[in-house]
Amino acid sequence: MDITTQDAPPPAPPTEGERKRAARGATRPGDRVFLGLARGSGIFLLVVMAAIAAFLTWRAAIAISDDDGNFLTTFEWNTGTNPPVFGIAVLAYGTIISSIIAMAIAVPIAVAIALFITHYAPRKLGGVIAYVIDLLAAVPSIVYGLWGALILVPHMNGLFGWLNDYFSWTGIFSWDEGPARSMLTVGILLAIMILPIITNVSREVFNQVPQMHEEAALALGATRWEVIRMAVLPFGRSGVISASMLGLGRALGETMAVATVLSPDFLIHLSLLNGGGGTFAQNIAAKFPEANEFGRDALIASGLVLFVITLLVNGAARMIIARRKEYSGANA
Repeated sequence: MDITTQDAPPPAPPTEGERKRAARGATRPGDRVFLGLARGSGIFLLVVMAAIAAFLTWRAAIAISDDDGNFLTTFEWNTGTNPPVFGIAVLAYGTIISSIIAMAIAVPIAVAIALFITHYAPRKLGGVIAYVIDLLAAVPSIVYGLWGALILVPHMNGLFGWLNDYFSWTGIFSWDEGPARSMLTVGILLAIMILPIITNVSREVFNQVPQMHEEAALALGATRWEVIRMAVLPFGRSGVISASMLGLGRALGETMAVATVLSPDFLIHLSLLNGGGGTFAQNIAAKFPEANEFGRDALIASGLVLFVITLLVNGAARMIIARRKEYSGANA
């Protein structure tokens, strides 16, 4: 007798309640608690950011409304006069220039150190170097500032003299032989400070490169450098960008080290070797102790600009990472 087999009936479609629970991603009490805590934490962060922005905007509006100069273009900071005159042109220029110098120096060196630790150095030597880098990340800003003022500044004269001898024709590297408390010195100091951050994050990213990618490149006859160029760097590109943005955030907001090293004034100097200039954070630290209520509002207004610059930089970094998401570890 033939036995006719029949296909099993298809499973019943999920009910509306099951679909809603699946969409919420929490079907057990523990999952619902964790989901609530995670969602609450995210909302709390947004509320804090909004509160900071609202406070800065409110106090900044009070100061800017009474400013007798142009807040964006005035080369002066006199909040105690009647009428008060102040502007952020010099501060914005100094903050951006010092951060660019720091990033131009720190990022290539940090990536090179991370590659050496992960792909060239013996395991023990790499561990020692990584430990030293971790220690540098823990050094307080004021210690860097004191080291910069007492050690770095006096030893910059030789470099400044060499740059002046061969590149003074550019105007950027002309030097009046004054103290080396300039934007270039600040940029070098900031580069040393952000180097551990960029190195540590880049190192962790390079350690996540799938081994099969490197082995496949080696099997095709690639050299060590070709493996790094074709497999490691494309995979870690978004991570290096994120690490650089973390370092840039510290460079933009660094206060005590810059205030200790820089000889500030409210002029924009073409030369990076001559003293003068200023940054947002340095000016706030220098002016806040002696500022009256209106002066504090003016400093808060400059802090609002720094806040906006930081948001724009992070937004730009997110856009760059999104455009290169095909190289991220999640898509490897």
